[in-house]
Amino acid sequence: MKITVLGTRGIPNIQGGVETHCEYLYPRIAATGHEVILIRRKSYCNNDRIVEYKGISLVDLNTPKKKSFEAIIHTFRAIRKAKKLKTDIVHIHAIGPALLTPFARILGMKVVFTHHGADYDRDKWGKAAKIMLKLGERFGCMFANEVIVISNVIDNSIKEKYNRNDANLIYNGVPTPTIISSINYLKELGVDSQKYVFAMGRFVPEKNFHHLIGAFVSLKQEGYKLVIAGDADFEDDYSKGLKELAIENNVILTGFIKGDKLYELLTHAKVFVLPSSHEGLPIALLEAMSYQLPIVVSDIPANLEVGLEPSCYFHVGNEKELAEKINVVLNNSEVNRINYNMEPYHWDRIAEQTMTIYKKL
Repeated sequence: MKITVLGTRGIPNIQGGVETHCEYLYPRIAATGHEVILIRRKSYCNNDRIVEYKGISLVDLNTPKKKSFEAIIHTFRAIRKAKKLKTDIVHIHAIGPALLTPFARILGMKVVFTHHGADYDRDKWGKAAKIMLKLGERFGCMFANEVIVISNVIDNSIKEKYNRNDANLIYNGVPTPTIISSINYLKELGVDSQKYVFAMGRFVPEKNFHHLIGAFVSLKQEGYKLVIAGDADFEDDYSKGLKELAIENNVILTGFIKGDKLYELLTHAKVFVLPSSHEGLPIALLEAMSYQLPIVVSDIPANLEVGLEPSCYFHVGNEKELAEKINVVLNNSEVNRINYNMEPYHWDRIAEQTMTIYKKL
């Protein structure tokens, strides 16, 4: 079976939830003996000339790096490439690229569409872009042979909107945690183990890192620091303003990191915070859970679906309540580790579930 994957910027080590999802999922599918081709956006891979990653063939296509156009242009070119490659199944990730699901079907290919979340709810998009994203969701749900949803929230939404009642619920996953006992990177950042609040994600408005900075500063907790890992895909007024706000308040910004540096920060954090106003099923949250960290998250549906203790949630956008929740954890002098149920989020299980869908087609 030949499977062509598109809708992602690329792998490996490229920032984004869909990118992380693909980086962990497709090596497992390739290991079963099926041919997996992942089509990347060349503008994100300029320093990366590899043509294979853990059994996956990587194909780079030129794409204009413009926020409003790159996904749809890349998807159009990628579908044409998939046809030339005589692929059996095209797997489209995210609702923007799903706009071209009918095009892939017209060319005679079978399509699996994974709905990672209602991207039109993100603050970064203008009115026209939101209309196109909603249309992409509609076309993906109506014309894909099989639909995968990563949460019950999304499943219920597409049942109501499009009467798509046969979607396959397959959660996002998380790898086994890599515990880093050394604190070399912490020393480089100037923080101590168990003496920092940790968050990670892209610098976009819906992540609400500005609220997190405001809440943390209001605590006036001596001896603790706030560390945020991540960056913006496209530098804009929000990301510039967030970085300025961080500098003014002595917040540590690591930039986009993966591997041992990230694992070290997750190993030694006092608490993990995710204040988002929009998520699909956040891999960052699942990663923090795998490291058994105390967690404070917004009460949006995607976060509630994970099923944390009620004390972990605060009302989205409420800085005062966020500060109070963080303060409770910081005032606990013990190293608090929590055993979360991670069984639904194992990548091997997710790969098996995805392969079942491919075989059905």
